[in-house]
Amino acid sequence: MSNPQTIPLTFNSYAAQIANMAVMQTQTVNGVVQGVDATFNTMLPQALNYAELRIQRDLDLQPSLTSSAYALTAGSNVLALDVDDFVTVQTVSVTSSGTGNPLIPVSKEFLQNVYPSASYTALPQYFAMAGGDSGGGNTYNNILLGPYPDQNYAVTVYGTVRLPSLNQSATQALANSATTFISTYLPDLLIQASMVFVSQFQRQFGAAAPSNNGEMPGSYENQYQTLLKGALTEEQRKRFAGSAWSSMANAPIATPGR
Repeated sequence: MSNPQTIPLTFNSYAAQIANMAVMQTQTVNGVVQGVDATFNTMLPQALNYAELRIQRDLDLQPSLTSSAYALTAGSNVLALDVDDFVTVQTVSVTSSGTGNPLIPVSKEFLQNVYPSASYTALPQYFAMAGGDSGGGNTYNNILLGPYPDQNYAVTVYGTVRLPSLNQSATQALANSATTFISTYLPDLLIQASMVFVSQFQRQFGAAAPSNNGEMPGSYENQYQTLLKGALTEEQRKRFAGSAWSSMANAPIATPGR
């Protein structure tokens, strides 16, 4: 991200651009661009939040994939993940004698029936997402393992996380310089998605809004969907899920069968 071949958005340039498209006046206070209108300033962080969350849910961005290490206790078949660690878990691997052993995802009902107790212990082979903690998932997300572990093991979990928000840079030190992956490489999607939210702020959101009838929210939604198609193809290519399971763009005439 040191030399992106785009025009990145900092928080200040994002705020100025949204205000310009929403026809709102701005001012700079302590190095941070904000609206003159107080209600616009209240709305702006949630417009950014709406856009960033929507983009991440729609695209499953490659940079959101990461891993964390955990410790598994002998005789306990539950691995508790901090609720903020992952949005989705993709793989779980248990390390034994220096070798990682990928576990097979199954249903929790399978584990509850096949491995109902710690009467049989061994190196875990299966895992299932078992839900949140007793507090409604506010603290932990639990993974159920089977068989029950016969000793303490190191565990590596891969999954997706929420990327840092541009709103974290709304400070005097960072507002005019810091960027994020989304604001650097997907600034067009960020602006269009934000303006869908801004349309609600400006009371221009109706039942007919998704149609191409000239109403502001429909226009921004249509543009977002158009841009999303290209971005989605690009993200699939990054994971070698493009044409014929390659990183190549779709070529309808030359594409071989799968």
